[in-house]
Amino acid sequence: MPSKEDMRFSTVDYIIFALLLVISSAIGLYYAFSGGKQRTTQEFLLANRSMGFLPVAISLLATFQSAVAILGVPAEIYNNGTEYWFLGCCYFLGLLIPAHVFIPIFYRLRLTSTYEYLELRFNKIVRICGTVTFIFQMVIYMGVVLYAPSLALNAVTGFDLWGSVLALGLVCTIYTTLGGLKAVIWTDVFQSLVMFAGMLAVITVGSIKVGGITEVWRIANEAGKISGIDLNPDPFERHTFWVLAFGGVFMMLTLYGVNQAQVQRYLSSRTQKEAILSCYAVFPCQQIILSLGCLMGLVMYARYRDDGPLQKGYVQNSDQMVLYFVMDIFKDIPGLPGLFVACLFSGALSTISSAFNSLATVTMQDLIKPFFPNMTESRATLIAKGLAFMYGLLCLCMAYIASLMGSVLQAALSIFGIVGGPLLGLFSLGMFFPCSNSWGAVTGLISGLIMSFWVGIGSFVNARISASPPPLNATVVPDTGNMTAVVITKLLTTTSAVRTNPTGLKKFYSLSYLWYSGFSSTVVIIVGLLVSCITGPTRGSDVNPHTIFPVMRYILFFLPKRYLEKVSCGVRYDQDGLNARETTSSVIRMFTTSLAPPQQGTEEQEDRPDLSPLLQDGFPHALQNGATKMNLIKGEGIESDESGEDRTDGGPKYVVHETAL
Repeated sequence: MPSKEDMRFSTVDYIIFALLLVISSAIGLYYAFSGGKQRTTQEFLLANRSMGFLPVAISLLATFQSAVAILGVPAEIYNNGTEYWFLGCCYFLGLLIPAHVFIPIFYRLRLTSTYEYLELRFNKIVRICGTVTFIFQMVIYMGVVLYAPSLALNAVTGFDLWGSVLALGLVCTIYTTLGGLKAVIWTDVFQSLVMFAGMLAVITVGSIKVGGITEVWRIANEAGKISGIDLNPDPFERHTFWVLAFGGVFMMLTLYGVNQAQVQRYLSSRTQKEAILSCYAVFPCQQIILSLGCLMGLVMYARYRDDGPLQKGYVQNSDQMVLYFVMDIFKDIPGLPGLFVACLFSGALSTISSAFNSLATVTMQDLIKPFFPNMTESRATLIAKGLAFMYGLLCLCMAYIASLMGSVLQAALSIFGIVGGPLLGLFSLGMFFPCSNSWGAVTGLISGLIMSFWVGIGSFVNARISASPPPLNATVVPDTGNMTAVVITKLLTTTSAVRTNPTGLKKFYSLSYLWYSGFSSTVVIIVGLLVSCITGPTRGSDVNPHTIFPVMRYILFFLPKRYLEKVSCGVRYDQDGLNARETTSSVIRMFTTSLAPPQQGTEEQEDRPDLSPLLQDGFPHALQNGATKMNLIKGEGIESDESGEDRTDGGPKYVVHETAL
């Protein structure tokens, strides 16, 4: 087993790593100077709603397939066996529910920020609370995602720590700021291919050196690393089939259902059908990535058995084992270590770029535009780009702060997971319970955050007190395919070697990390409903039907119409036809009141509203599915397109006023 001094990058490795950065930057520059050149917020933040389902699906996969996850899942399998693979069972429901519940609502409302929904359903205060919570969540996380893999790489190979941090942070900032969401999505596609190639190379070369994949399986099976199905329903067990398959669903929903970074990709799709297809397409990709991570862990075990680099003191924790293993098996093959490092940092780049873009979006749409409604389109786009750049620099600052945290780093990592569940509960409260009001929403969110932080921090403190010395895999970060699980697993991982039977609060603190999102979102819903009932529930007739998912109408679809109306809580779902007709006449007035058509190629023609999103599925049908009613009023120098974004031009002036149906 080689020492760390024998593990150094060759010139070829540095070249391959540099190519990753160069190609990622080139994609950003290409989209900065092609097409619409990122001149509108719709193009910069939503890629002009022009993306197909396949690149969106791959981007959904890459967004939270972070470098921390690539390092964590093989270490989890090496230490605890393949039981973790059953997490893949939760992917089906975790993607099916967003595809048929969340996406139709968000897409029909034609949002830019997910948190616009909260204002349509409740009020502006709830929207701001949700936005601020999300910003806090992402800012804490993105610095750690940048710093953690760089630290592991430096510890194993001597690769310059701050050189890699600065290179990744600056490259990511440049292509996100210049190329917008379209550049982020296409770089995600490229970086996903690099991730697949790196993981396949490790599995292929590693299994050959052990004696083949059959030998790998035999060694792992004899050592008891091939796990069976544990049907223990106890939610306080770290990993059982029920915990992985059903507890994991809630954590998938926090990401693929309501997280801005993912919802933004759905909204960039050409049609709602393409957005739903992207959810279906990402399912097999998630399974492949999870399986590759498990195979890497088994190959690593077959090579080292129970006498690995951690036991020999060559690495300090399990996070560094994968990198040590890669450098060990690739030490005589120049270029392949560089390929895996490119794979590792592709995960970091895709996660960080998504964070920049989503943070710029919610800051612009939720915290700036509502207070400056007359802002011109060009100025809004410039500010959005400036926000993306600012968050890039902030990410570098957070990476530096993460380097000073020491053991507190684990607590900082856990914050992302702690916040995800309450946000899921907030959106679920609005979509599934028409009687809930804004008081209940705010109180529920605060209660959910308090409970989530209490259990999370209590678990962390309890683990530190009771684990002496700390368990061997106390820093394992298994990959769930999303950030929520990744970060809190860092906090809560324990080994079977240190099993106790806690009671009281300690028992409560031992709740499996996979149930955290389910627990905190349930708190939000229960408290929100209680407060709503006390302060006066919202009348169904006052609720915008497009913001509600009619669960009971779907379940009891076989009932006569008069009974369906009774289970609708007073929400007037059947008013859609009337609203569609009103909207149709409003938009027709937009056309009929227009003056003479502009000359071809003039500035006036370029600045006319783009109504293609309304027309793409057929005019009456698209309007019936719309969420707003547009009324054209002659204005003073401002014209607003269907996205609600204002701009000035030199032609006739109209204002499109949008009101909720």
